[in-house]
Amino acid sequence: MSRALARLTALGLDLPAAPDALAAYAPAVVRGEWIYTAGQLPMQNGELVATGLVGSELSETEGAAAARVAALNGLAAIASVVSDLDAVTLTKVVGYVASAPGFTGQPMVVDGASLLFAEILGERGQHARSAVGVTALPLGAPVEIEIVARVDGGAADSA
Repeated sequence: MSRALARLTALGLDLPAAPDALAAYAPAVVRGEWIYTAGQLPMQNGELVATGLVGSELSETEGAAAARVAALNGLAAIASVVSDLDAVTLTKVVGYVASAPGFTGQPMVVDGASLLFAEILGERGQHARSAVGVTALPLGAPVEIEIVARVDGGAADSA
């Protein structure tokens, strides 16, 4: 078992199947040594875990929990195109937060994703990041996470 999967198990988490695309795109693609994910929503079993604007319908803590779920979906999307998560190094994460007017806690919300990446990938989970407030996200989701990562040679799936 890889270190990343062992850490998931230790956290009491399972890596879900890569989320299905909601429109005409792939959940993740590999281009050379680079992996790009589509924006991942906080979906579990085909349903959003929360909806609404952070700062009014959801608290910052609830937004961070949703970002954690979206981050796990991002790792699942990456795992769908690589043979080993231990060969993946995150480079850039962008977190979009559906924000109530005046809400400025986007960095703390997106920390839900960043902290999960560190817990699972260790040093390979460190990344540059943007946390952006927006007025709305697909399906009313409170957060959306996208990832750019690098994969060590030979670990990308050919499919």
